[in-house]
Parts: sequence; C-alpha cells; structure tokens
Amino acid sequence: MMVKPTIQFIQGTDEQTIPDVRLTKSRDGTNGMAIFKFDQPSVFDSSGEVGEITGFYMIDEEGVLQSVDVSAKFVNGKPSGIEAKYVMRTPREWDRFMRFMERYSNANGLQFIKK
Repeated sequence: MMVKPTIQFIQGTDEQTIPDVRLTKSRDGTNGMAIFKFDQPSVFDSSGEVGEITGFYMIDEEGVLQSVDVSAKFVNGKPSGIEAKYVMRTPREWDRFMRFMERYSNANGLQFIKK
C-alpha cells in the first residue's frame, strides 16, 4: 500500500509547510540527529480547531517515526516556528530515517546539499 510520506504534529493533520532539515552523524556512523525547522507551519493555523501539538510524526509506507522533542518559537507573543529533533541511536535507525527522507524529499521536491 502506497502512503504519501508526510509529517504531522497533531495525529491525523498533515503539516503543509516544508521544513529546513539539518543532519548530523557521529564520526563512527553509529548515531545521528535530524533537526527540522518549520517557519510559520500550517499547524499554527489549525491547532485551535483540531487540538494540541502532541509530538513530531514522520509517516510513510513503512510506518511511523516519532519524537517528542518539539519546541515552538515565538515572536512578539505569537508563534512563528517549530523546531523538532529526531535522534537516531543505531545504524538501523539511521537507515530507516534516510528511507523516509528520500520518500518525503521526492514527494515534496526537496534536494540534499552536503556541506
């Protein structure tokens, strides 16, 4: 079954804003972290109607990757962005995350830039 790869902060409500994603990986390759930054995410428009942000969910045909490391940024008392972190502790978790990102990137026209 093909599932469109998506990101959600409230289960059942897809995030429409495409994030800036930064990846870090340990020198030995055993673990890493992905930091997602959303500028003016659409969840702020609908969170009052559908509920509170409950976490960070990356959903694709293999299942769900999730994190609770989510923080909102505020400017003049109004929410302006969200930063979510996803930690990978094993090479297997890293590979699974990269498969999600490849699907998500293809579905949303993202590209990978190595620095």
